[in-house]
Amino acid sequence: MITEQQKEQIINRGMNMETVEEQIRNFENGFPFLDIKAAATIGNGIKSLTDQELSNYVATYERLSPNQHIVKFVPASGAASRMFKDLYSFLESEKTDLSEDDFTRDFFENLSSFSFYQDLEQSLKNSGSDLQKALKAKDYKLILKHFLAPEHMGYGELPKGLLKFHRYDNENRTPTQEHFVEGANYGLGKDNKVRLHFTVSPEHQEKFEKHIEEIQPSLKEHFGVEFEVGFSQQKKTTDTIAVNMDNSPFLEENGEILFRPAGHGALLENLNEIDADIIFIKNIDNVVPDRIKESTTIYKKAIGGVLFSIQEKVFQALQELDAGINDSSVSLAEKALELELQAKYPEDYPSYPLEKKGEFLRNKLNRPIRVCGMVENTGEPGGGPFWVLEGDGSLSLQIAETAQLNLENESQHQLFKASTHFNPTDLVCAVRDYQGNKFNLLKFRDPKTGFITQKSKNGQPLKAQELPGLWNGSMSNWNSIFVEVPLITFNPVKTINDLLREVHR
Repeated sequence: MITEQQKEQIINRGMNMETVEEQIRNFENGFPFLDIKAAATIGNGIKSLTDQELSNYVATYERLSPNQHIVKFVPASGAASRMFKDLYSFLESEKTDLSEDDFTRDFFENLSSFSFYQDLEQSLKNSGSDLQKALKAKDYKLILKHFLAPEHMGYGELPKGLLKFHRYDNENRTPTQEHFVEGANYGLGKDNKVRLHFTVSPEHQEKFEKHIEEIQPSLKEHFGVEFEVGFSQQKKTTDTIAVNMDNSPFLEENGEILFRPAGHGALLENLNEIDADIIFIKNIDNVVPDRIKESTTIYKKAIGGVLFSIQEKVFQALQELDAGINDSSVSLAEKALELELQAKYPEDYPSYPLEKKGEFLRNKLNRPIRVCGMVENTGEPGGGPFWVLEGDGSLSLQIAETAQLNLENESQHQLFKASTHFNPTDLVCAVRDYQGNKFNLLKFRDPKTGFITQKSKNGQPLKAQELPGLWNGSMSNWNSIFVEVPLITFNPVKTINDLLREVHR
């Protein structure tokens, strides 16, 4: 199926044949569905914090975080072109009137509300035009060209992290700036440093570096902290092979196999290379202005406090098991697994000999830990929390995407409908074991939880494959704790007009 010349191409990409052959088998056999047994809900997998608990966990985090190497991990790859899909559609159409285009009409009616308004004015001025005159003349396409085209403002080709989102009295901030401010609010760790790591596309990294160089001095002076910034790019070796509808390799016009980026699950390797004690993960576009940052700051500290509290008990239990597997150490480990991690045993666990119980508990406890913020499901897309049956008969908490579930099965569909919350990419992760060693995160993913989708290239249909999602299958063998957080902490920007919502003004 794969020629010697194509094998050479694969090797030159830094990939190995075994990986590619496994990807082809996944196309042939498909991915198995997750066997969900219940939706995780408040009191059954999702913790809802009382005011006192919230205060206690925040205090725990504030007490312990100064001695921790903390990193804020921000996936920021790719251009923001999808934000402007409707504007491009208008620009490329024969339309000149806004009466039949609600999205574009809303954009222009509220143009002066956007934080990039002055930049747009300047862009037209630089070319001898005038924004107000263009608006009066209804020359909307001229304005859109200045807004989107690379020879002008170039918003259509910039990443979200470099777009101006929020207006302040003395500045207009990008999401990147807001993440710096967030980091100073809750991510201050060892050596009085705020450490941020952005995953970016190769073509955008230089622009990010320049932007950060411009904003960092004033932020450092304002907060009185040091910022340490890292970048990484999605690795080409994590790309997946594309195939024809008969599962044979899809070939480009030059005869080479087509490989495609494997989705956000590919960022597991980037995450694995970060040297940290704990890592906060949050998407680039989920930021708000300062006036409503308080809830975000409080709950980030709270889930950090939950993480520290649980980690302490898990580590103590593992150290006791190391000292000897006996009734006392097994009982302590069971309490950590049941009460802290909420795990559920296989049905035959009570019949295990003491030694087997100890090894089972050690295996379950000695894993990376993540605390995931969960918001009420109001119709936004995102992974849902479920109790999932594992191969050893135990139940674990997992974040599952719709594509991982067999919704044609009526019982599974009913369990899916019973889901009340979803994860908006709001996580804090502990990535060291109880002896201080860094976990190899690649060992804790489930390679059988990917996705297969149908795409096309040059008019030809193809099948594409995504790796297990970063907070789905890539973390399926982590210990997961779900905590309810307020909906106000989730404010993504999927289209340019989302910036007109009250939370972004």
